[in-house]
Amino acid sequence: MKFAVFYEIPVPKPWGELDEYHAYQHTLEQAILADQMGFEGFWTVEHHFLDEYSHCSNPEVLYGAIAARTKNLRLGYGVRLLPKPYNHPVRSAESAAVLDLLSRGRVEFGTGRSSTRAELEGFGIDPGETREMWEEALRHIVSCWTQDEATLKGKYWNMPKRRVLPKPLQKPHPPIWAATSSIPTHRLVGELGLGLCSFAVGTPPEDIKERINSYREGIAACTSPIGAYVNNRAATFTMMCCAPTTDEAVATATESFEWYPAYGAELIASVAQWVQEAKGSDQDMGNYGYTAELLKVVDEGAHKLLSMDYLRETNACAVGDPDEVIRMCRAYEQAGVDLLLCLINPYRIPHEKAMQTIELLGRYVLPAFHSGRDQV
Repeated sequence: MKFAVFYEIPVPKPWGELDEYHAYQHTLEQAILADQMGFEGFWTVEHHFLDEYSHCSNPEVLYGAIAARTKNLRLGYGVRLLPKPYNHPVRSAESAAVLDLLSRGRVEFGTGRSSTRAELEGFGIDPGETREMWEEALRHIVSCWTQDEATLKGKYWNMPKRRVLPKPLQKPHPPIWAATSSIPTHRLVGELGLGLCSFAVGTPPEDIKERINSYREGIAACTSPIGAYVNNRAATFTMMCCAPTTDEAVATATESFEWYPAYGAELIASVAQWVQEAKGSDQDMGNYGYTAELLKVVDEGAHKLLSMDYLRETNACAVGDPDEVIRMCRAYEQAGVDLLLCLINPYRIPHEKAMQTIELLGRYVLPAFHSGRDQV
């Protein structure tokens, strides 16, 4: 199992004039350290309108800055939003290709649909159409990368024959991933031959194992990948805090580790609430059925019961001294995770503590997985 740092770029309230500036500068410094400490990659989200939770609306500018300051970190879109009108397929193909050239072939192209009311409603997107939009857009992107001249013919995008330039450095194209929080979609991701980003914070590794097993079944059944080749890696993300002592790590992480999944649950449940307000409570949520299930949890207030004690007891995060973090990460490895995305700052982790986590992970945790050692 390999490790990457993963970022939402939160900016907690109350906001100061330079808080967003510092959030981005700190992210740059942490990425540079992660490169030095041997992490495989740096991944960020693309989110819009989600104040406090994520101020990362245009991650490609950030990727370019990181590419210029690092040598080995792979740059992961976590994810590029594909439904119309978030990002036109041609623009997505062009942007990723430019980044791939500038970074000397370090792009990992993660894709997704979006799962919050603020974003979908803000861009005027019907949730019922997002999966179809996502798949059509992704096929267009692959065409732009792999064909000398591409023609777009679809339900949502059409373009006469054009030469889309530049082409990515990685041939035939960068690895493609798909993000999902829906359990049934894990198999679909595999059937399409895409890398899996299983995004469900606070989920115990034994549950992640079931999802990855479903993905592996899909991979085994894949006969016609959406890309030019099959990317059969499975990634998930977890909140991560490492300190010289477990007591220090727990004290540093508790507020943020409890806030992030609770607020995130409310954001995702907002899709079901929005659809039910517009179309009635008996509306079939289709591909967003999981948001309706989460809305019930939120309405009952159960999402706020995800305490640090629960997270630690179920290994649904990785917090502690290096030995404890190694033990917790083993559970993800045993679940079949190929790439563990480490959410270093879910909300209000001080910069110096985030840097400490990255350094300790690099010194002690990553080598344990490279060599098979269990103790530092």
